Amino acid sequence: MGLIDRIGRVIRANVNSLIGSTEDPEKILEKTVLEMQDNLVQLRKAIAAAIASQKRTERQAAQAQSASEDWYRRAQLALQQGNEVLAREALTKRRAYEDTATGLYNQVQEQSSVVDRLKKDMRSLELKITELKTKKDMYIARARSAEASVKLQDLLEGVSSTSSLSAFERMEEKVLQLEAQKEAIAVTGTDELEKRFAALESEVDTELSQMKAKLPSSTENTQSTPQQLPQSENQA
Repeated sequence: MGLIDRIGRVIRANVNSLIGSTEDPEKILEKTVLEMQDNLVQLRKAIAAAIASQKRTERQAAQAQSASEDWYRRAQLALQQGNEVLAREALTKRRAYEDTATGLYNQVQEQSSVVDRLKKDMRSLELKITELKTKKDMYIARARSAEASVKLQDLLEGVSSTSSLSAFERMEEKVLQLEAQKEAIAVTGTDELEKRFAALESEVDTELSQMKAKLPSSTENTQSTPQQLPQSENQA
C-alpha cells in the first residue's frame, strides 16, 4: 500500500472522528493539515534517501562494469602471452563483475521507478495540502454555521417541549390569578369605603333630626301684648 493511500486513511479517520465525536472541527482541520505536512516532510526525506541510494547503486554498477572491462583486458593479455589458464581465470572474474554490474543496473532501474513514484506522490500531496489550506477557512465557517444551527435547533426544541409549555401555562395562570386578586381587592376596598360614608351620612341625618326636634314650635314664638300704662288724672 502506497504512502498516498496511508495518508488518505489518515484523512478519512480524521473526518470520521469529526463526524462521530464532539471535537472542535477547527482543531480537527488544523490537526489534519499538520499531519499532512508531517507526511510531506517524511515523503521528501524518503525521496532524498531513495535518490541517494540510487546514485550509490549507480556508482557501484559503474565500478563493477569497469572491473569487468579490466578483467577482460587482462584475459586478452594472458591469452596473447599464451597463458590460457590465466586467461580463463580472468574471464571468470570478468563474468562475475559483469553479472554484478547487470544486477546493479537493474536495481538502479527499480530505484528510479521508486523515486519517480515518490515524486509523483509528493506532488499529489502538495496539491492536496494546498487545496485543504485553501478550503480550510470555508470548512471552518461551515462547521461553525452547522454548530450554531444545531444549538439553535436544540434551543427551539427545548422551548417547544411539553415541560416548557407547561411552565409557561402555569405562569400565565398564576398571573391571571394575581390580576383577579388585585381586582377583587380593589372592588372590596371601594365597597368598604362606600359603606363607611353611608354609615357616616346616617349618623349625620340622625343628629340633624335630633337638633330639629329640640327647636321651639312656631306658635310659641308669637309676641305677647304690651301692657297699657294708667291714664293721668288731668286727662280724666
